[in-house]
Amino acid sequence: MNIYPENSIILAPLSGYTDLPYRRSARRFGCKYCFTEMIDAGSLAYGNAKTTRFMERDDDEEWLGVQLVGCDHDRISKAVDILNQHNFDVLDFNLGCPVPKVAKKGAGAALGQKIDEAFKCFEIIEKLSRHPVTAKIRILDEQDPEMTLRLVNGLTEAGAQAVTIHGRVKNKFYAGPVYFDIISAAREAVDIQIIANGGITNIETYAEIRKKTGCDSVMLARGAMGNPWLFRELRDQENYIPPSAKDLCDELELHILEMIDYYGESLAMRISRKIILDYLKSRGFPGKFKAQVSFLHSGKDFSEFMKVVREGPSERYRQWLKVYPMADRKLLLI
Repeated sequence: MNIYPENSIILAPLSGYTDLPYRRSARRFGCKYCFTEMIDAGSLAYGNAKTTRFMERDDDEEWLGVQLVGCDHDRISKAVDILNQHNFDVLDFNLGCPVPKVAKKGAGAALGQKIDEAFKCFEIIEKLSRHPVTAKIRILDEQDPEMTLRLVNGLTEAGAQAVTIHGRVKNKFYAGPVYFDIISAAREAVDIQIIANGGITNIETYAEIRKKTGCDSVMLARGAMGNPWLFRELRDQENYIPPSAKDLCDELELHILEMIDYYGESLAMRISRKIILDYLKSRGFPGKFKAQVSFLHSGKDFSEFMKVVREGPSERYRQWLKVYPMADRKLLLI
């Protein structure tokens, strides 16, 4: 039985992003399958307050997965014991994060490259967890599927109920082509569900990854940053109507106000700056204006900033859309 129903569209665990306010935003546009932020096993095992908060689940969250990253056996064991005290639908093990602060510890994508050790860590999680256990990996070679297949097969034998595969190697981070053929080969090699991940930004890239990998379900990550409408676009397809400039402002304002309510004003404004920039990205707001985001320190600052945002994108953007009417992240300008 698959972890996810056919045609599922899943929001990836994103460190620094998929907190409770972020998930609320995604859910408003039809995302059912969400994950917490990636949780470091060591930080959780030693009671880091910030990490502990990552596990908070809203009363109306029908489905929520949690993702663990780490490579120390003892810390992983302690972390799983703690996660067992909470209610999650899936526990995912991260073997794909390429970020240096993770990889230099030997975790994430660095651990994914050490296949035998990755199996040992996964087996500890699978043995101890009361939740269904899955894994998220990256392909290990762009030309030869052998090593990736070895990793996927071993995780399957160790009890993984699904594996999400990002179709780029570790050192490519989030750029360059996605190697659909490697994901497809993995899907054909095992009986468990394979989730395709990488480069989905619109209905065209969604259709392409599904067709070329054969996977019925996908995971969104960077493409959904500042663009929760992507979930609606992939659901509605040819019936999709892009957000208006007012829709953009309303959702951005609601998202940030919910962050202020959740974190308190000072902390929320510090961590929301990247969120604000994601919403404004590629939507016709000049770089000089976006630079002001760095100086937002209070709810009042944000309110004044939003007055200008509500004036709408530049005339230049309007003209650009006439030339590129199918652009990603487009606004419906009236």
